[in-house]
Amino acid sequence: MKIATCCGLLACAPLALAPAVGADVYPTRPIRFINPTAPGGTAEPIARVLALKLSESLGQSVVVDSRGGAGGTVGTATAANALPDGYTLLLGVVSPMAINVSLYGSKLPYDPLKDFAPISLITRVPQVLSVHPMLPVATIRQLIDLAKDPKSRLNYGSAGSGTTGHLVAELLKKRAGIQLTHIPFKGSGPALTAFLSGDVSIMLSGPPAVLALAQAGRLRVLATSGVTRTPVMPDVPTFIESGLPIDVTSWYCLVVPTGTPHAIVSRLHAATVEALKSPQVADTLLKMGAPPEPSSPEQLRTFLRAEIKKFAEVVAIADAKID
Repeated sequence: MKIATCCGLLACAPLALAPAVGADVYPTRPIRFINPTAPGGTAEPIARVLALKLSESLGQSVVVDSRGGAGGTVGTATAANALPDGYTLLLGVVSPMAINVSLYGSKLPYDPLKDFAPISLITRVPQVLSVHPMLPVATIRQLIDLAKDPKSRLNYGSAGSGTTGHLVAELLKKRAGIQLTHIPFKGSGPALTAFLSGDVSIMLSGPPAVLALAQAGRLRVLATSGVTRTPVMPDVPTFIESGLPIDVTSWYCLVVPTGTPHAIVSRLHAATVEALKSPQVADTLLKMGAPPEPSSPEQLRTFLRAEIKKFAEVVAIADAKID
């Protein structure tokens, strides 16, 4: 009997040790990094900058997989249903990770807090309000006056219903008492294409998507959200400076499916913090208007809880709806 018990324990030993061994050698193959937004917007360049550095640190390719749709819900749901083995990372974006909790309610196909293990915050960026150069306005006040003209029928493009740009525009409508028609797209990239072609007059997006275009004179920036001006656009006033209390910012973080081994979570956290603190990544993000802001997993979880609560209030104030 003792021999049988001993053999049984020996037979189980490799299985018991497997997770620890796997974590020690992780990663052994390429890693998928899901970006839940369409190519060409704010999120994709942030994901690619981080993925490149993580590839160097982890010794395996980290491949960005952009899966836009439904305000980031499609790509986020894909990540939530992935195996928790460390080979699927998600760029957590404010819309699917916080805003959509209130907009979609019970229809949201995942729980941001239960279905994901936090790794680190990456950055926070303001929303930028831009107008097409053909629109005869140079300030937010001039835009409001134009929108109040009964003959004016202004529309705005966003990366989709429930995105930060959508909420900022709806808050602007409420605060300024104006009407703007929302035209949602499947990401900042498609929205920006329509905006530049003149199909929409106003655009809401993050600095990385419009900074170079603004410098080239292909669009005119009127205001940014947030409490202070963004360093990459120091001459552009905030909504608050213009008398409009709109303090809503976008943010990006790194998460993995819940159940990912603790050792792998720790490895990914260390690599992410190292990447965000490296001059290569930090300088690139700063030039994009997305200053790096690494955090601990615990800090990120607390941040997510607070943001979900905050955006529930913002959605109610803006009376935002899913188009």
